[in-house]
Amino acid sequence: MESGLYSADRLSPIVKRTVLAGCIGFAVDFFDIYLPVLALAPVIGYFEPPGLSAAASTTIYFFTFAATLFGRPCGAVIFGHWADKIGRRRTTMISIAGFGVFTALIACLPGYATLGIGSLVLLIGLRFIDGVFMGGEYTSNNTLALEMVPKQRRGFVGGILQGAFPIGFALVSAVTSLLLAITTRQQYLQWGWRVAFLFGGVLAFAFLMFYRTVPESPVWMASKKSVAPLKEVFSGVHRRNLFQVFVMMVGFWFASQVSSILPGILIQHLHLPASITSDIFLGGSVVLFFGFVGCGMLSQMIGRRKTIVLCGMAVLFGGTGLYYLLVAHALGGGSQLGTAVITMAFYILIVSPWGIVSTYISERFPTHIRASGYGIGYSAAVVIPAFTGIYLLGLSSVMPYVFGPLVLLVIAGVLMIAGALLGPETRDVDMHEPVARVSAEEAAIPGTATA
Repeated sequence: MESGLYSADRLSPIVKRTVLAGCIGFAVDFFDIYLPVLALAPVIGYFEPPGLSAAASTTIYFFTFAATLFGRPCGAVIFGHWADKIGRRRTTMISIAGFGVFTALIACLPGYATLGIGSLVLLIGLRFIDGVFMGGEYTSNNTLALEMVPKQRRGFVGGILQGAFPIGFALVSAVTSLLLAITTRQQYLQWGWRVAFLFGGVLAFAFLMFYRTVPESPVWMASKKSVAPLKEVFSGVHRRNLFQVFVMMVGFWFASQVSSILPGILIQHLHLPASITSDIFLGGSVVLFFGFVGCGMLSQMIGRRKTIVLCGMAVLFGGTGLYYLLVAHALGGGSQLGTAVITMAFYILIVSPWGIVSTYISERFPTHIRASGYGIGYSAAVVIPAFTGIYLLGLSSVMPYVFGPLVLLVIAGVLMIAGALLGPETRDVDMHEPVARVSAEEAAIPGTATA
């Protein structure tokens, strides 16, 4: 069914505004998610007991990020349920306000010298709560955006939505690089990193004001509401679909975790300056946006399933090769420029496949449980890869610590391929069939959703 709202040839102003909101929201979400990866990397010792080994410090640094990942599945379960029950728009606004508050609170934390180990506990605890609200943002916001576009455009729009990751990461890199440039090491330790977290909170509330202009999903409004969305997701054919998505996403998350711990490895093990590391990920993130969109468009041309299989092969063979080359080059006394180029190529190769994820998972579940299925499918798989820091410590007993990620990349590629082969092709799934009962005019009015 095509209408003025859903045209294969063009997107209406309403749809464009919703897609823009989806992209901005995900970018703000990712900015707050990845703040610790770069902003805290130079000063993680501020929260740690003195005298820790580089491996132990890297593990603690990683768990400040992993705490957010543990919170995201909880948020996906909670907010996915409510997005299917009370609407995508309202749920998104609640989650945005939540992670805005808790990101700003982190800026007020004292260090180990003041509170001892309590400072680290508070940091990890606040990041966990932050993650709960972040899990709600993309669970409701992304499904709303994808329900607003025709299937002929979903691959491209899905790539644009996931392209918010490099936008958010690039913004984190830019803010961190700027603060490192204008402060001394002591100034950054005392207050520089706090500015980054305060900025994240302000960014969230600025976006919340913009999101008030976004309409509710007419597809959701026209659909029959589930009495118990979570129960349905874990029942019958939907449970089998969820398992297939879970297998695939464990692979995606393992690859993502390797990229997340990479700044810590570069700084603490390969001895690359923090400022250069931040610049590498800033430049890589700009290029990565086009990688996401490119993968999304490729999936529209040859199909989601085939594209995911090809991406899994790229991680399995290309990712492991580039990572080995990176470590060998750096430890062999290679130039910082060479390290930067290899790092950027590796980062783009293993993260670009995420451009397919939101579109594919949304297409695997019907409207009345789509937010729950998408949120759980996207986030629950992160729990196993979230222990990457522990896996790397364990692997360090049989191989040098810096080579441990090679094992994780092999696992990532294999699971991405296996997960895709277990599932069907979804490119031609029609999300808009029930929308005939909702007019374009009604969809354009924020707050018209019915429970």
